[in-house]
Amino acid sequence: MRHRNRPSAWAVMVLAVAAAAALPDAPAVAAEASAPLVLESAIPLADVSGRIDHMAVDLGRHHLSVAELGNDTVDIVDLPSGRVIHRVGGLQEPQGVAFVPSVDLLAVASGGDGSVRFFHAADFSPAGQIDLGDDADNMRLDPRTGRLIVGYGAGALAIIDPARMSTIAAVPLPVHPEGFQLAPDGRRAFVNLPDANQVAVVDLASRRQAGSWSLGDLHSNFPLAIDAAGTVVAIAFRGPPTLALFDPGSGAIGDAASICGDADDVFFDAGRRRLYVSCGEGAIDVFERNDGQLQPVGRTKTSSGARTALFVPELDRLFVAARAEANQAPAKILVFRPTP
Repeated sequence: MRHRNRPSAWAVMVLAVAAAAALPDAPAVAAEASAPLVLESAIPLADVSGRIDHMAVDLGRHHLSVAELGNDTVDIVDLPSGRVIHRVGGLQEPQGVAFVPSVDLLAVASGGDGSVRFFHAADFSPAGQIDLGDDADNMRLDPRTGRLIVGYGAGALAIIDPARMSTIAAVPLPVHPEGFQLAPDGRRAFVNLPDANQVAVVDLASRRQAGSWSLGDLHSNFPLAIDAAGTVVAIAFRGPPTLALFDPGSGAIGDAASICGDADDVFFDAGRRRLYVSCGEGAIDVFERNDGQLQPVGRTKTSSGARTALFVPELDRLFVAARAEANQAPAKILVFRPTP
């Protein structure tokens, strides 16, 4: 297990950047050493308007890719220097992004034209395109096979071979899939279907839906996460705002807790036994998980509409995408450092 208190070379560089730069437009956060998240820096995204969607990281290059849905662009952020080094334009509502190390490609799923476009990660030149037809959305990489799983259309998961840039199979679903994750063993995918008030369990080997969980009075289930051991599925609901823990075998609900509104991302921090829930109301809720119970640790303010996030365990940082505000505050990536 990685020692969580040992800073990486990248972390040391970011600390130096943060110490040297004033952040007058950064949102206020708790200054106490006991705060679960500390704002370390804010990386500006110049000339970005509208909603920002998902992010992905290229660990080898320390690049963060940001899908700027409302801007029809993807920005590439160099994390050590804290600046945007490239912008991919000409997209139509980019939503999902993924870095594929086996072929050194950046994949971008766009809702506007239903495409999955590939770019060489070294220089971001175009490498190819797959047309899924409609509303290409969330994207996950299966590290065992190197394949991409993409939610799209009126209800399907596409299984894509990025080396050949071809669709291997499409798994039908009853409605459009939102947040989903692959089980650590790669055998199943757990897929949020908010329009059906369900969670679909997909068998990736047989390429079919093998089951579903009914959610009762909980609805608007968008973000979902699975712990590293594959023993707990965490789902954040918008109605009512709730974080609930599920047994992945039976779909039974364990503990649940109230959260901030308009949740869009949730992550496990295995080293600290914590969960982070990022919400569009302008907050991140932090919980500890002890003996299956959720214990609130704290709430960190961000900014209104800053709901998409990415926790990168290898960097021990939580990145939150903050859209441009009506008061002319520019869009930015907020970089949070979890505390022990």
